[in-house]
Amino acid sequence: MSSGVVELDLIEELKLRRWARENYAPPSSRSSDWHPVVHEEMGKRDQEQVEPDAITA
Repeated sequence: MSSGVVELDLIEELKLRRWARENYAPPSSRSSDWHPVVHEEMGKRDQEQVEPDAITA
């Protein structure tokens, strides 16, 4: 059985992660059609934006 998500090789995953960084969108603007790797990388960027605020507080 297939889950509908094709397993990526390392190069393809890195390309998706780079695309996610370069085309960052806030959570409310993200398409549910985007690959889970894109959502994961954008989520990491969300955390990176929150963490500096915690350091300066």
